[in-house]
Parts: sequence; C-alpha cells; structure tokens
Amino acid sequence: MLNWSKIDTVLLDMDGTLLDLHFDNHFWLTVIPEQLAIAKNMSLAQAQADILKRYQAVSGQIQWYCLDYWEQQLNLPIMELKYQHQHLIKMREDVPEFLTSLRKAGKELILLTNAHPESVMLKFEKTNIDNYLDGVVSTHQYGVSKEQQSLWQQVQLDLAFDKQRTLFVDDSLAVLNAAKEYGIGHLLAVANPDSKQPHNEISDYLSVTDFRDMLP
Repeated sequence: MLNWSKIDTVLLDMDGTLLDLHFDNHFWLTVIPEQLAIAKNMSLAQAQADILKRYQAVSGQIQWYCLDYWEQQLNLPIMELKYQHQHLIKMREDVPEFLTSLRKAGKELILLTNAHPESVMLKFEKTNIDNYLDGVVSTHQYGVSKEQQSLWQQVQLDLAFDKQRTLFVDDSLAVLNAAKEYGIGHLLAVANPDSKQPHNEISDYLSVTDFRDMLP
C-alpha cells in the first residue's frame, strides 16, 4: 500500500489512468486504419499493416503523441475525426472519489500527459477532469515525451516538487521505468487502462484496478 504521509505531490497520467483508454485504442487502432484504407484506396489489412509500421517507428517519442505529425504523415483530419468519436471519451468511474479524497488530504494534483494540447482540451470539455487538478502539463510544451529523462529534469525544474515525496501514476511501464530511473519516490501502475480489455499482469510495480482501494 501507499504511505500517504510521505507523499505531497501526485503526478497523474491522463489516458488509461484518469480516463478510459478505450477511446484512444479504438481511435488509433480502428478508426485511423479504416480512414486510411478509404483515403488511399487500399484494403483494411494493408492499412492496418501500414499504420502499425508507422506507429512502431516513433513509439515512445513525442511524434507518436503529436496530432500535427499524424495529420502530416497520413493526410487525415485527425482532430475532426476525434470530435466525431468523442462520445467514447469517459472518465474512469473510480477517479472522482479518488481525486476528491486526495485534494481533501492536501495533496497537490498535477496532470502530466504525453497527449497533444488539442486532445487534452477535447477531453477536458468532455469530462471536466481539469476541475479536480491543481496544474496541467502536456509534454508537448517541452518537445520531449515522459519516456525521456530530459523531460523529467525540465518538469522538476519548473514544478519544483520533491521527487522523494512525489507519487507518479501511469498505465505505461516504459513511462514508469523512466520515472523510476529519474528517482521518483512512489510509483503506481494502472492494470486496467482499457475497460474493454482484460487486466494487465504487472509484477514490477505496485498496481491498482480501482483507485478507491488506495484512498488516503
């Protein structure tokens, strides 16, 4: 369990942590290949293979999270398509109680996301999750993703948190590994980021499937 008396700052991922990852998985793995197949007059299987190769080429880099990059690469209206599927954007049902409880306990709550600012704004519009937060950081303002050590150095410089007294919550093991390497004192993995997929088996980190089990 977490020792809340040793935690002042909570850095929270957005997609797959506070919000259900189903929207993003459906969008990038279903909607985009379908749209690419139509635009390029190719089969769905060809489009899926093409898009997977493109995703793998920039995995973990800021381009992977950059909507401008994908608009350019694929020649598709990415934000327009996101708005068409925005009904799938949902907050995890355990999140409001969790964040409310943390605020009452006096913790500083900062969103630290690799998501593009336009995507962040759309999700705020749909969920009002920003009402629970003390601050919002999109890694795009630094031009480097959470997977990179230089991001952590810059964010700590700007936010001035004590890394030994900070909890970081994310669903990505690659990102949690980067936070661990940087020396973030407390780490929590989300084992069920997508409500439509089975839970992930996580052995390297303390993990959670319902934030209400972790209330201070």
